[in-house]
Amino acid sequence: MKYITFNHQKTSNIGIGTWHIGEGNNKQTTSEIEAIKYGLDHGINTIDTAEMYGEGLSEKLVGTVLQDYHRNDLQLISKFYPFHATPNLIERSLKSSLKRLQTDYLDLYLLHWRGETPLKETVYGLEKMVQAGLIRNWGVSNFDLHDLKELSDLPNGKNCCVNEDLYNIGSRGVEHSILPWQKEHDMSFIGYSPFGSENGEYLKIKPILKEMAQQKQITVHQLLLAWVLRNRDLLSIPKTASVEHMRSNLAAIDIDFAKDELELLNQAYPAPEKDRQLDTI
Repeated sequence: MKYITFNHQKTSNIGIGTWHIGEGNNKQTTSEIEAIKYGLDHGINTIDTAEMYGEGLSEKLVGTVLQDYHRNDLQLISKFYPFHATPNLIERSLKSSLKRLQTDYLDLYLLHWRGETPLKETVYGLEKMVQAGLIRNWGVSNFDLHDLKELSDLPNGKNCCVNEDLYNIGSRGVEHSILPWQKEHDMSFIGYSPFGSENGEYLKIKPILKEMAQQKQITVHQLLLAWVLRNRDLLSIPKTASVEHMRSNLAAIDIDFAKDELELLNQAYPAPEKDRQLDTI
């Protein structure tokens, strides 16, 4: 396992994503629980969930798993809907999430995406939750550079510790200005969906990926995850619903690229030369 400094603490460079986790039958749920436990038992110490995922079902499953582990050893992240972004609704959503997760606090609580509530109100509500001891830190998700700058200029806006955006080899827009800006402002970055969306909308698998994976004797999914992790400076959140997939993700951590391999991938999936609209799923 490799670790990075994330949210000012030592964190595994991959976390456990939980989108659609906990929504299936008993057999599927058992497989998902086994996968999460396998990851935690092999060095992963971060779980990413949200009240949106299965309308709380994912949080419930994670809460069940957490009972077998020391809470302080893990970093738990959840997110709230933008229509719950007023101070009163933030508190209500947070307490509901904590109940489902069977924990007294979150390490990070994120605004899932920007809505109509003024950011000033949302920041005020999140700061109240920090003061109440219900969250240690807070952040945002699906924010572009304009949003981040606006947030930073607000009272206590600089207390935002994390921004979570879509990031994979087919969605590299964050590389142009968002990643450099966050690094300059000491704000951690989470990249979600390293394998793209489920319908492949944001990541077309080109022949070079299959050819290189075959040459390196790895799977295409392992290559995609290893590419996201190549600079050892961010947290990636791959969804994992089976022990087999979790083993595959863990093995990807140790995969390296030669300079010429990265050049070939850059030719097939060019880095952005200017800011563009943020990809979101």
